Amino acid sequence: MRDAIEMQDAIEREITLDAPPSRVWRALSDHEQFGAWFRVKTDRPFAPGARVGCRCTYEGLEHLVWTMTITAMEPDRRLVWEWDAYYGEDGPAPGPDDVLTVEFTLAPEGSGTRLRIVERGFSKLPADYAPTAFRLNSGGWDEQATNIKAHVER
Repeated sequence: MRDAIEMQDAIEREITLDAPPSRVWRALSDHEQFGAWFRVKTDRPFAPGARVGCRCTYEGLEHLVWTMTITAMEPDRRLVWEWDAYYGEDGPAPGPDDVLTVEFTLAPEGSGTRLRIVERGFSKLPADYAPTAFRLNSGGWDEQATNIKAHVER
């Protein structure tokens, strides 16, 4: 069994955005705005319970597709989804229990918004693949934090 100290369960990022919570919420919850900064093409609007198909739009990665299930939407406060773990281009397909949860939490911060991004569930993934998923997603969230900042502050 994997020691909890060896594998962190969550990736956490927190940034302050120079935009009000309502603006940040639109960037998160409107599937077209989300697609613009997350660099994906989504197949339907976000709503609790919706299974949203996504295709990556980063050049050279257009073949990457996935589905996320929206599990909670609290306007101007919180968005949560679940999606399959990603083990890299050469990794195995995720099993049915290899699911991660992503949560965005918004809080007013002066005239802006403090955005907290947490992705959890890594400690439940197969020990051989969890570190790869954690590393890939950790770098991905660094980039996505930069992307949403640029999107809402323009």
